[in-house]
Amino acid sequence: MMLTGEEFIQYFESVVPKELAEDGDPVGLHIGTLNKPIKRVMMTLDVRPAVVREAIEKNVDLIIAKHPPIFRPIKRLTTDDFQTQMFADLLSHNIAVYAAHTNMDIVNPGLNDWFCDLLGLHDTEFLSLTHRFPYKKLVLFTPTSHAGIMREMLGKAGVGEYGGYDFASFSSSGVGRFRPSDMSAPFTGEKEKIAQVEEQRQEFIFPERQLNIVKDIIQKYHPYEVPAYDIFNLENMTDDYGLGRIGKLAQPMSLDDTVTHVKQVFGLNAVTLVTDTHEKMIETIAICGGSGEKFYKDALKKGADLYITGDVYFHTAHDMIEEGLSVIDPGHYIESICKEKYVEMFNEWKDSQGWDVDFIVSQVSTNPFEII
Repeated sequence: MMLTGEEFIQYFESVVPKELAEDGDPVGLHIGTLNKPIKRVMMTLDVRPAVVREAIEKNVDLIIAKHPPIFRPIKRLTTDDFQTQMFADLLSHNIAVYAAHTNMDIVNPGLNDWFCDLLGLHDTEFLSLTHRFPYKKLVLFTPTSHAGIMREMLGKAGVGEYGGYDFASFSSSGVGRFRPSDMSAPFTGEKEKIAQVEEQRQEFIFPERQLNIVKDIIQKYHPYEVPAYDIFNLENMTDDYGLGRIGKLAQPMSLDDTVTHVKQVFGLNAVTLVTDTHEKMIETIAICGGSGEKFYKDALKKGADLYITGDVYFHTAHDMIEEGLSVIDPGHYIESICKEKYVEMFNEWKDSQGWDVDFIVSQVSTNPFEII
């Protein structure tokens, strides 16, 4: 099935919602248009000139990036500058660029969950609460002939997910009655005559952030000209999200062994260690990809023995030592695991939806640092 950029991003945002991004984070479409067919999509951590050259060589139509290429306002659009020349190259080759930044960190499962998997952490939870959405209940009246397709399409969009379960719903059978007017175009029954239809009352729960998706699916797949449904607020359920994760190792390790473990897991030759002593055991580890030093007090409050995050500031490191928290700074580039993880996810969507599109991982390293 041919896929447009708009269709792909709509699906993407149903899994990685823009609403999860931190305030002021410039997520979304940065360059070009999504109103076009796409045949090749490339996933990258950063959009740099070498990545753009790669995208041009590989006939890419859409780039999905973890780091927004336009983070601050642009004051000039001259092609004498390497940055704006890169933007011009993207536009001249009709390559769109879409960025998902902190929403990739916050969503579950997301980048920090994959870090926890690599480290072997269990009993994980988020480090710092960022979003709390109320849940809603959908009550939908569907002719029995179409009840299965409504369950399937809503379930694929994540409706009915809660507490480790998905595709959750409840159905009861009944009879729907209505009289189509002379101005209507009824799915069943005759105009000006009362009709009776075997229907199912279908009930689903979903987080408030999915409200527009739910309405779109009903409009697209429900057979009735005017679908009958109710949406209620739920007082006893919330959908919580946060930055970072904290969890426990299967067995405590010495700090030095933990440092070795982190280097092996992330394929690093070296890391920066901040600690008041090497004579300590590590069991509870907090982690936040990217520049997460401002959340170190959350790690302390939740009982972390060790905090892993990038770009630790010199003076903040002094404060961490005084607080008795050991910290490993593995650099920012460990986030590059998102490239393979998301392409794997994209290909699962491709198989389930029958899309005619190729998803590729950028092979360009955008790590600006070398350890020598």
